[in-house]
Amino acid sequence: MSGHPRHVSEQWWLATLGRTLVWARLRVREAGTAEVFDSDGNTLVYDSEDTARAMLMDAEFVAFDGLDEDDALARGFVLSELAPPAGEDEAALRARMVQSLGGRA
Repeated sequence: MSGHPRHVSEQWWLATLGRTLVWARLRVREAGTAEVFDSDGNTLVYDSEDTARAMLMDAEFVAFDGLDEDDALARGFVLSELAPPAGEDEAALRARMVQSLGGRA
């Protein structure tokens, strides 16, 4: 068992830069603090979920759960083709936090 504090919720956020998707993972801890794992492999700690969400929105991230097909198309991708990155650990996850959207042939 690791000594990491437990999280009570996890949300995925994304931003688009041209044909590139950038992911961020927001976790809320039992104590009410929040942490964001970013595409550079950094874990940024915030005093609350609201603060973390405000930071993500300021950086033009949107909550993946809140997107609908029209939102996705406006950003240049098809929602059904997307899934948040997955990895056995944060090192594996970091390599998947930036995804290139391939052009249509």
